[in-house]
Amino acid sequence: MAASFTGKLLVANPEMRDPNFYRTVVLLFEHTADGAFGTVLNRPTDELVAEHVPDWVALLAQPPVVFIGGPVRNEIAVGVAEWSGAPAEWKSLFSSIGFIDLTDPPRESDPPERVRVYSGYSGWDAGQLEVEMAIDSWFVVDPIVDDVFGDPTDLWSRVLKRQPGRLRLYAQYPDDIESN
Repeated sequence: MAASFTGKLLVANPEMRDPNFYRTVVLLFEHTADGAFGTVLNRPTDELVAEHVPDWVALLAQPPVVFIGGPVRNEIAVGVAEWSGAPAEWKSLFSSIGFIDLTDPPRESDPPERVRVYSGYSGWDAGQLEVEMAIDSWFVVDPIVDDVFGDPTDLWSRVLKRQPGRLRLYAQYPDDIESN
């Protein structure tokens, strides 16, 4: 493993046809020699968070729904928070954004500014993500706060549009190249 991409975005190459990751944007929580895990940022559901972790409802970013974080362990809730006055034990992934434990209710004093809740996560065994990157399944880019808490509907193309060079061109890639 050459470098860690913890805190970076993985943007799916438009030619990736795996239905779990087609046109997704994944925020990596951890990337080490042992593997990687993160959450898909742009797969909202119609399921309300209030039905699963009601203590967190007041802190939810819009829309207040559960997002599909990936194909692994969909029975668990994974949280991402923006927390500018975070406690010392909290680890930021980038800027004021980080992974948060949803098993306990939020702190009454100094809670995070906003939270998104994901069902499950995306995970890769040791070396698996590196192989996928070597065959250009993923583009690795820097995140901004709006990637996590902005409108998820066009996130894939928005992230690509702000990239330099050839990556910017992928934002216009048609769903079906044959019908172009």
